[in-house]
Amino acid sequence: MMKKMGVDLIWFGIVIVMLVELAQLHPPVGMNLFIVRNISKGKIEDVIIGSAPFLIAIVAALLLVTVFPSIVVYLPRLIKY
Repeated sequence: MMKKMGVDLIWFGIVIVMLVELAQLHPPVGMNLFIVRNISKGKIEDVIIGSAPFLIAIVAALLLVTVFPSIVVYLPRLIKY
């Protein structure tokens, strides 16, 4: 369906993976937050604060990939052709 809409499938796959990474770190349901909390035996609030820089980095990368999709497909296109 995405191919019929004219979306590059490599770009789409990478964006989906980045969104899944964001979902794993994003409160309140982020599975990685609970795993780190159980391993560290700390408070969930501390883990959420500690994950904030990673959330910011992923959101910034998503913005870059959305605005400049050629970043994602540059190397695959070199290999493909």
